[in-house]
Amino acid sequence: MTSTPPPFDPELAAALELIKDMISPSITLEEIDDARRGPGIELLANLDLTLDGVFEAEDREVPGPEGAPDISLLICRPKAAAATGPRPVIYHVHGGGLILGNNRAGVDGPLAWAKELDAVVVSVEYRLAPENPYPAQIEDVYAGLTWTVENAKELGADPERIVIAGASAGGGLGAALTLLLRDREGPQPIGQLLMCPMLDDRNDTASAHQMAGLGIWDRTANETGWTALLGELRGGPEVSPYAAPARAEDLSGLPPAFLDVGSAETFRDEVVTYASRIWQAGGVAELHVWPGGFHGFDGFAPQAALSRSAREAQLNWLRRLLAE
Repeated sequence: MTSTPPPFDPELAAALELIKDMISPSITLEEIDDARRGPGIELLANLDLTLDGVFEAEDREVPGPEGAPDISLLICRPKAAAATGPRPVIYHVHGGGLILGNNRAGVDGPLAWAKELDAVVVSVEYRLAPENPYPAQIEDVYAGLTWTVENAKELGADPERIVIAGASAGGGLGAALTLLLRDREGPQPIGQLLMCPMLDDRNDTASAHQMAGLGIWDRTANETGWTALLGELRGGPEVSPYAAPARAEDLSGLPPAFLDVGSAETFRDEVVTYASRIWQAGGVAELHVWPGGFHGFDGFAPQAALSRSAREAQLNWLRRLLAE
């Protein structure tokens, strides 16, 4: 029997109440097109990517994977002269359940970090499912990172200090990217910042069942995203860890990880398990489970006390990482 879900933080519950008519937690495959036309797309188009003139922002078309279309990178560089040498890079992978979004989605968080840390932000556009099934997404993300490393000098960036960051599907793709970079012996990031990452196509944890019909992204929506990516393979024995990182048998040799998740969301248990498995493999991970947090709460309700604590923890981890 499904247990009672943990309560939402009161401030966050109030925020959910305000947006409940705009965002359904249970998107189906038939509703993807409507979701892509939602009000959030207009808001993304109007984002101030310069943060009041701090950054110079540009879109750059760069080569995609072999035989695939070019990909678009949003590149945001501080206008001021660098204080000391090349800047670190935050390589951002956007969320959207693998079916929604673009390289503007969620980039406000990395830009805020970069303003504090004097860093370059590169946000990658990847092909969406179901029109583009696996491995289009991870190969696009890999190609974007490779281009960033090869062109770091032009960007005033340090190819030896790249942090991969992403939320939700972007966090899952970020985790998959670190696995792929390790296994292909590609460029090695110094860290991975995974916010409420989407890691496990099996969609069968206690938290997935607990939170059905609640919050922002529930078990039905999760099945939609994974099915769009994997089709009939979803949940079966043949799923690649570069699609669903929870499938990886070996989590050793990865860069230090920061993982956070809400206690009241679908992904809680898979994120906690992933962090535990990194430790069991001898790796470094910092895990935060925010009490009463729903999926992506710090983006939907940035002024809430819990959201401010989460953003501060993310920034503090980055500060320590870049100081090493």
